[in-house]
Amino acid sequence: MQVHYSVLMSQPETHLFEVTLHLVDYPSPILDLKMPVWTPGSYLIREYARHLQDFAAFSGTVALPWRKLSKNHWQVEKNGFSEVVLSYRIFAAELSVRTNHLDTTHGYFNGTALFFRIPDLAKLPIYVTITPPYPEWQVTTALPEVEGLGVSGSKTFLAADFDTLVDSPFEIGSHQLYGFKALGKSHELAIWGKGNFHPKQLILDFQKIIAVEAEIFGGLPYERYVFLLHLSHQTYGGLEHKNSCSLIYHRFGFRAQDKYERFIQLVAHEFFHLWNVKRIRPQAIEVFDYDQENYIASLWFCEGTTSYYDLIIPLRAGIYDTKSFLNHLSKEITRYQTTSGRKVQSLSESSFDTWIKLYRPDANSNNSQISYYVKGEMVSLLLDLLIRSLHPQRSLDDVMRKMWEQFGQVEIGYTPEQLKAVIESVAGIDLSDFFQLYIDGLEDLPFNQYLIPFGLELVAEKDEKPFFGVKTNNENGREIVKFVEVGSPAQGSGIDVGDELLAINYLKLGANQLHERLKDYQPGDIIEVTVFHQDELYTYSVTLAPHVAIAYYVKPIDQPSPSQKENFSRWLGSS
Repeated sequence: MQVHYSVLMSQPETHLFEVTLHLVDYPSPILDLKMPVWTPGSYLIREYARHLQDFAAFSGTVALPWRKLSKNHWQVEKNGFSEVVLSYRIFAAELSVRTNHLDTTHGYFNGTALFFRIPDLAKLPIYVTITPPYPEWQVTTALPEVEGLGVSGSKTFLAADFDTLVDSPFEIGSHQLYGFKALGKSHELAIWGKGNFHPKQLILDFQKIIAVEAEIFGGLPYERYVFLLHLSHQTYGGLEHKNSCSLIYHRFGFRAQDKYERFIQLVAHEFFHLWNVKRIRPQAIEVFDYDQENYIASLWFCEGTTSYYDLIIPLRAGIYDTKSFLNHLSKEITRYQTTSGRKVQSLSESSFDTWIKLYRPDANSNNSQISYYVKGEMVSLLLDLLIRSLHPQRSLDDVMRKMWEQFGQVEIGYTPEQLKAVIESVAGIDLSDFFQLYIDGLEDLPFNQYLIPFGLELVAEKDEKPFFGVKTNNENGREIVKFVEVGSPAQGSGIDVGDELLAINYLKLGANQLHERLKDYQPGDIIEVTVFHQDELYTYSVTLAPHVAIAYYVKPIDQPSPSQKENFSRWLGSS
């Protein structure tokens, strides 16, 4: 029994991958094929079957009958033949870490968006033969290469099973490939696209990230790891895999220090996932159901805790200093504190509802939801500070190690109750109230309560203009409302998303002038705002509200005590 895929791209300018599935000695008379509807690590139903075309089934030269049972389910009748060959093409024109992209410069694909899953063969080994369109193109993936299979100019790789296949993205092209060692293990960095990066600096910092994260968990759980990096225009993202990760970043984002540090955080985040998520997995995704949503209440720990570590890992690695860390932390707290949806959606609800909310933002999202990345990061910060204040020799690192020992190494999924129990065992206290208030509830996070023991405090910066409550974009010289904050003066007056702002107090409002014009008024002032609403002219009376906080900063307190200094130094490694 063999499962063998072949992938060609004979005309890359068409954006079509040509896929052939070759089966020998399939035992059943009916062959069921299912195209996954989502990719692990990216929690949205993406309907990959919509990109499939030109499906056909044969045995030799004989066409086999087939039918489609649902959006992602095909069925083929074998008609007594022992050999079945399926062919189809996949349109690939979306450049992202979770989909497929093919053009004259390269080919990139994720297995979930390219390959069928055969339910009763999902545990069998799967061969994949890649035939590039040009002899100078190379193939990079975390899967091991199999020698002696395939035709000249092609390469064949072996996946242990379907889960491994779809967890191993492929980069095919004339990308730059750099090999390096870290802790005695082999690593590769494949870079597609041009940019202002410096390979030696990248590799040096990658090695530092790898070493710091490996120290937390006691070593590296692989023999070889691959970083796939795509450089494009104003893009950002990453997707974790068990022995690799895909990254996409702005091609000119490596010179300015703040942009480079953001990239390093992205690397630290996706690499940390090889433990947290890929091996330390919630029970809800211990076994992936590729046909529908997999509801996960603990995504706040999977992603939010990882986000907390992507801030602190570069600090521990010496890539940036304590001042930079506190600056990055302040920006994250500002994101949280200035999102009204934190008062509407709990952290556990945010995790559970990711399938219908996080990846589908709309004009009201900031009013009605909070990202489990952002709030999960904040809750993880508080848990780390709580543990450290109670037990100077313990930290959130101990939680990660326990989760690794109990669930990750053996790859047994954990429940939300088991996660809570592990955190409590490290903290040494009952955290039921904490979970009820900050994870399952809507209580504001008491940052200063947890920061003060470390000689830090959170300080708010008020806006210099009175509160109006809209965000706008300039579209060809027109000031268009893109967001109206719930409970704001703008909302109360009737101003709506999509309105075009025309004038304040009957004086024309030019492009990008809103903020400056509002500085001319005080809280309590009533202004007349003229807009086009659904192509009709309206003028609203708006009473401006008091100044609101627009930024938050974590700063040292004056005259910290010796214990505060010691806690700070133990946490961040500096005075």
